[in-house]
Amino acid sequence: MKSRVPKPTPRVFRNPQMLWDDPQTAPASLGCWTCMDREACGGAHKGASFFDCSDYCLCADKSTCDLVCRGNPAGFVERVREVGGLDLMNAPRAPYNPIDPLPSMVPLIEHRSARIGKLNFPIVALPLYALIDLSGGTLKVRDRESLATLFGIDPTARLVVSGVARDRKIERYWELSDRATLLNELRSLDVSLITPPNFSVLTDVPRSDNLHAMKRILLACMEMANAGLPTALHLNARTETDYRRWTELLAHRPEIECLAFEFATGAGRGSRIDWHVAQLSRLADNVGRPLRLIARGGVRVLETLRHSFDGVTVIDTDAFNRTRCRKQAYFTEAGKLLWRSHPTAVGEPLDALLDQNVATVHSHHTYLERLHSDQRLGLSGQRIAVAKNGDRKAAQRSHLSQNRRATSDVASGVQGQGVVIAAETQFSIMSNERSK
Repeated sequence: MKSRVPKPTPRVFRNPQMLWDDPQTAPASLGCWTCMDREACGGAHKGASFFDCSDYCLCADKSTCDLVCRGNPAGFVERVREVGGLDLMNAPRAPYNPIDPLPSMVPLIEHRSARIGKLNFPIVALPLYALIDLSGGTLKVRDRESLATLFGIDPTARLVVSGVARDRKIERYWELSDRATLLNELRSLDVSLITPPNFSVLTDVPRSDNLHAMKRILLACMEMANAGLPTALHLNARTETDYRRWTELLAHRPEIECLAFEFATGAGRGSRIDWHVAQLSRLADNVGRPLRLIARGGVRVLETLRHSFDGVTVIDTDAFNRTRCRKQAYFTEAGKLLWRSHPTAVGEPLDALLDQNVATVHSHHTYLERLHSDQRLGLSGQRIAVAKNGDRKAAQRSHLSQNRRATSDVASGVQGQGVVIAAETQFSIMSNERSK
């Protein structure tokens, strides 16, 4: 691990917003103009006084730095070689693996603790690292039945596998020696979609570490796609140049039709979430073909994202995590989703509470998708007299109908939970509120 300089230092900023890249208000750092990575990096534009991004390495002994940092030349060369250079365009290609329509919300189920039954829901998301024995590099399950027993889910449920996790787990995944065999085993579980590890793109590290992380994300994504798994490319980016590079890559790789993004941590903080949404929207508009998005967090920006993407699915963590904390989801008279305390007896299983929370959150997202879709189609109708891209709008409406079919399939699969009634009731309540 890195040993950092003792904290009183003028180059440590407690406010992370000072490290956000902003070429609109700050020039590139002085050292960026002669940097050999400037074309790929774009330069560091910050309100903080740094000569270049190498100043972000605060290791007392730079020769032991564990970042992708030129302060440790031997380590730097080794890390760059392992990914074949920092250029995204030279990554291996992969075949097109079609992705079936997904509903507006998929609940993430981390484990089966405190439950004795199986979740009555036709599609679930599972953490990639809960499926893998990271010590041996093998799957923890043999088939769908053992998978259902391990996580307490329906053995026939569709599976979304999420690669989002803390650095400790995703770095151990990268260290596995035979990921190809592991991914082939994972394919046998009939996975509907998988997202690759979200290697961190941090603000307080040299840019070479960011470029290396983005290349690893792409390589992991291509490995999964080459194993025959329907894969969504996870986007991590820190600057406008990062988004431009992703846009150029996607424009040349039509086999990638689905993206993943995580708003739950750094990208979702403060006003930065709006910056990322603007960059994602610009990317979707510039790629030149319909793209779908798998989001972790970011509920408040879903409406904006659905104007640019042809489908947005949220991997929801609230239903599971709040159930674990003995919280119950409910709708207010105005149709707003809230949570209240729901104490349970010692040893009482949480199956019923989880079923109810998943159903309630699903109905909330069903309402949001319906509302956002109607608003998007309304805007399309207003512009149809002057718009010349009718083919794209037709494609969006076609995909919207696919998403509604996917949502309908989910609803019919859990009618016993009262999801359909809840969703229609919420839509009716909130429609009446808006008309007042």
